Amino acid sequence: MQRRKVMRIWLWGLCALMGVPPFAMAADQHKETVTSVRSTERHLANIRQLTVGRQNAEAYFSFDGTKLIFQSTNDWSKDVLGNRSKPADAGLGCYQMYVMDTESEAVRLVSTGKGATTCGYFFPGDRRVLYSSTHAAGPNCPPKPKRDGAYRWALDDYDVYAANLSGQDMQRLTSSPGYDAEATISPDGKTIVWTSVKDGDLDLYTMSLDGTNVRRLTDDVGYDGGAFFSPDSKRIVYRAAHPTDPSEVAKYKELLAQRLIEPGQLELFVMNADGSGKKQVTTTGASNFSPYFHPDGKRIIFSSNIETRGEGGRPSFHLYLVGDDGTGLERLTTEGHFNSFPMFSPDGKRLVWVSDRHAKEPGEFNVFLADWVP
Repeated sequence: MQRRKVMRIWLWGLCALMGVPPFAMAADQHKETVTSVRSTERHLANIRQLTVGRQNAEAYFSFDGTKLIFQSTNDWSKDVLGNRSKPADAGLGCYQMYVMDTESEAVRLVSTGKGATTCGYFFPGDRRVLYSSTHAAGPNCPPKPKRDGAYRWALDDYDVYAANLSGQDMQRLTSSPGYDAEATISPDGKTIVWTSVKDGDLDLYTMSLDGTNVRRLTDDVGYDGGAFFSPDSKRIVYRAAHPTDPSEVAKYKELLAQRLIEPGQLELFVMNADGSGKKQVTTTGASNFSPYFHPDGKRIIFSSNIETRGEGGRPSFHLYLVGDDGTGLERLTTEGHFNSFPMFSPDGKRLVWVSDRHAKEPGEFNVFLADWVP
């Protein structure tokens, strides 16, 4: 009964997951091998499981497609030379940031090892990485929020940093109080988009690669985040929760003042890279998140519980494709109870995502890589 209750408390931290997320608390073990291909997952072939054990999330490709940056509670901290693909036995209390070679699967630490990290991304040229960290606020993992019967995501003191692949030559790109995270870079290598509370609400901003030329893109009351650019860098897709009922607005602002967020439904939106032309893509009333543009620039891959939100027991989150006009919805995954954080490789031939499929322990979720079958 308690496990079902935990599963009903949905994931909302997304880019800022701390500890064991609720969807991973009841991971099922499957009989199929990790390389098996289900006929119902016809777009995914030659599936590889790249991590094993604990919590591994948000793996994103380098610009040349040969590496991944991801966050993990596994401890690869001693693997600074990238010569070991298996983590040490000891786990971590919160996420640190790592880079993996997709062929050798060698892993190296790129964050400081202090505080908590989230939302890694590569700079153009693949010699530097972007991520958010709380280490400036203190060396320990931030305290977990009081849930009060709901899943609440803490808006910890993250700032956006850049570093080289050895974790050195660090540059701090944001310095405003509170939450600055969920940063990604445009395919043309010119612009960073991220979510910040710097002006009193959770809005999207852009800046140059050196942290200058900051521009606010959204101003609706509520959460805007998880933004990615289109392949031509001219548009942005993101997730949002905009309360309209006065009581919901009041609750949102009250929690925000406590550095907490408890969004319910999330819908997908697209807009031009300058913040103009905002358009809502989904109107499902479900939990839609982690959107990313298909290589054709006309469709969006995302994670949702659209088919299970009204069912008893735990919700299942799966990957879907939808047109940027909200039409042509297609389900992509069937394995496991959680599939999310999808990203196409720069050449459009592979897909990386996170799933609890084949998990051998409760609370485990891993990074998977597959060939994309059009």
